Amino acid sequence: MIFPEYLEWLEKTSWAADIRQSLWLYPVLEIVHILGIVLLVGPAFMFDLRLLGFSRSLPVAGLSTHLLPWSRRGLLLIIPSGVLLFITNAKTLGNDPVFWLKMGLLLVAGLNVFIFHNFILRLNTHIGGELRFSAKISACVSIIVWISVIACGRLLAY
Repeated sequence: MIFPEYLEWLEKTSWAADIRQSLWLYPVLEIVHILGIVLLVGPAFMFDLRLLGFSRSLPVAGLSTHLLPWSRRGLLLIIPSGVLLFITNAKTLGNDPVFWLKMGLLLVAGLNVFIFHNFILRLNTHIGGELRFSAKISACVSIIVWISVIACGRLLAY
């Protein structure tokens, strides 16, 4: 068991107990979490599709400026709601390999975003109007990882 005392303590906090005992709080947190996922992944997918060559008439820089702030806003919903959902069942989730796979995939997603924005996008992404191959690889990684994160989240519910 991973940090059993800490996981048990989390589950016994008043916040976790209040969420579990409330008729509406847990479902509302789930809705907020899903809304955050929509705000994060929807714009990211649209941007990734542009990197893969769809909607070539839309400039990458303009699309980035328009779509990606919505992804950041989604994080503002996902992180706190995810933490609150986790504490309600910390002992079980903390020992579930699917949960840790999801956390690992989230790290991969964050690393992909960091590499893309700090290296691929900044370092002459366009060559003769075409995107570099590295941008397309980053887009594929993003799509695969986000689908996998969502799948893991759904598997945790069962």
